[in-house]
Amino acid sequence: MWPHGSAAEYGPMNLSLLEILTLLSAATLVVARWLPAVARPRVTIAAGAVFLLAAIALCVTGIRWQLLPVLAGAVVAAPFAFSPLVRSRARRVRWWLALPGSLACAGLIATGPVTAWAFPVPVFPVPSGGFAVGTRVLQWTDPDRAETFTADPLDRRTVVAQLWYPAQNSPADAPRAQYLGRTEDEARTVSEALARGVGLPGFLLDGIPRARTHAIPDAPVAAEGGRFPVVLFSPGSSGVRTQNTAWAEELASHGYVVAALDHPYDSAAVVLSDGRTITSATVSAGDRAEDERLAADWTAIRAADLSFALTRLAGLVADPLTGRLDTGRVAATGHSMGGAAALQAARRDHRFDAVIDLDGYPHGPLSPALEQPTLALTQAVTPGTDPRYLPRLAEVLAHGTATNYRLTIPGAAHLTFTDGPLYLPPVSSITGSLGRVESPRVVAGASLAFLDSVLRKGSGDLAGALSSYGELIVVRPGTSR
Repeated sequence: MWPHGSAAEYGPMNLSLLEILTLLSAATLVVARWLPAVARPRVTIAAGAVFLLAAIALCVTGIRWQLLPVLAGAVVAAPFAFSPLVRSRARRVRWWLALPGSLACAGLIATGPVTAWAFPVPVFPVPSGGFAVGTRVLQWTDPDRAETFTADPLDRRTVVAQLWYPAQNSPADAPRAQYLGRTEDEARTVSEALARGVGLPGFLLDGIPRARTHAIPDAPVAAEGGRFPVVLFSPGSSGVRTQNTAWAEELASHGYVVAALDHPYDSAAVVLSDGRTITSATVSAGDRAEDERLAADWTAIRAADLSFALTRLAGLVADPLTGRLDTGRVAATGHSMGGAAALQAARRDHRFDAVIDLDGYPHGPLSPALEQPTLALTQAVTPGTDPRYLPRLAEVLAHGTATNYRLTIPGAAHLTFTDGPLYLPPVSSITGSLGRVESPRVVAGASLAFLDSVLRKGSGDLAGALSSYGELIVVRPGTSR
């Protein structure tokens, strides 16, 4: 049994059992007024008792905002349901006067499951690979790089990395990793920062800190499997290291070590090991040319972070993963600006053997040419929606010296390539139209097909495998396709 607040407690309605009991008892209190007189007392008392106990339990365990209108509807309906039971001569309000009140209460109560569906506690897909998944967080400071976001010349660049790796099987009751942070407090800090970054009230995303993933914190590394290829990941602008947890867990279950980075002063919120929280300091200038210059600078910092993280991973000593990382087989990956950083990191650092760009506009210089095989996964972009994106991306891929691939995912949106579909409203312009289950499956499936082919020299038809996920363009050296 997972602890309270874990994803396992939330079913298809995105409500826990306790919340379902609260919802059903509240609805029964509204209906009780319309029942025949003989049934009304027993139904009202039973519903009232269940509602009271469930509401008290919710107050102890924590009430999600989605349940507040349910509680309000029940509180308003309760006096009208109980009044005839305590006043022997009480006359029932005429039906045409009672009906609007009952409908209003029912509307309030119905708001609960609707908003829980729109903003659920994310339930992560079960990884399909043969390995269990472990996770741990590391923090490194680069003594050779000054922190350019601060005025202190002695401040050195620090990055936080979360690793997902193949692990030994753990007991069924082993606690699963918190989503968005090592603790619920950290997860709530990050969740509120993410909400602020997109202009949403923090309470709308209060289900995220309740979520648990499938990884086990600090689980022993899998005994079998030899040395595992490494995948470095950079999140989107103001994104955080955990924003692609479903993707990372799927890759780790298939024998990869994924190291996702927080970029301090760029990520929405980074909680350091000493307890300090660093929030984003990247702000748009409002001028296209200046914003492009800033984006190129921030991308360069992220690219250096990726290379620095690879250096630290290659030099791990006295660590459970020491000797288990194959740093001769490494991919640079990222979403949005993180995808641009992955492209830049590969240009600068030939220790990277492959690149995956998840819907990222290529900021920064286009030279030198990419020498590593690259997979660019994109939403359906047209000249009308962004006239610069496809020509820029096509130029990057066409000037590469290896065979590159651009895969357009039908029904995808920008956040399809993150965990966003698991906890944001299923609005096609925001999270795409693939659905909460299909979105992570498609993105991880295409990524695995590419990584297995490039890093593991897998046999088979890579173009054919990628084509099963969308519209594929193969760009061979010296050609446009």
